[in-house]
Amino acid sequence: MPIWTALIPAISALLDKLIPDPAARENARLALTQAENTAALQQFQLAVQADAAQTEIDRQEAQSPSLFVAGWRPFIGWVCGVAFAYHFIAQPLITYVMAACGHSFALPAFDIQELSTVLMGMLGLGGLRTIEKIKNVAQ
Repeated sequence: MPIWTALIPAISALLDKLIPDPAARENARLALTQAENTAALQQFQLAVQADAAQTEIDRQEAQSPSLFVAGWRPFIGWVCGVAFAYHFIAQPLITYVMAACGHSFALPAFDIQELSTVLMGMLGLGGLRTIEKIKNVAQ
């Protein structure tokens, strides 16, 4: 957000003191609002352009015959899936079975928070792709 956008409320409050004529003050407020809307629209257009550029990059990556280019997203998905399966299914089950057999040891633990961040980002992107497919927006 540009610094001047944050100053708009303060500038608007000063208009009452700086412009005594109500009609001129309202015109100044209108111009200020239009400037704010124009800036917001420009930011939105830049974000849309960046998203479109990233989508094109993703499309080119997915079409690549190289496993190292097109296969990194599925690889990360499988790694996250296996890690979650270990953390929530295998590790508790192994701990329970070993305790039932009279053995006591600590299995290695990992930071689930970092893994969750990666997985949630991937699931969010996957969810958006599902919406695109439902609406027949993308091929």
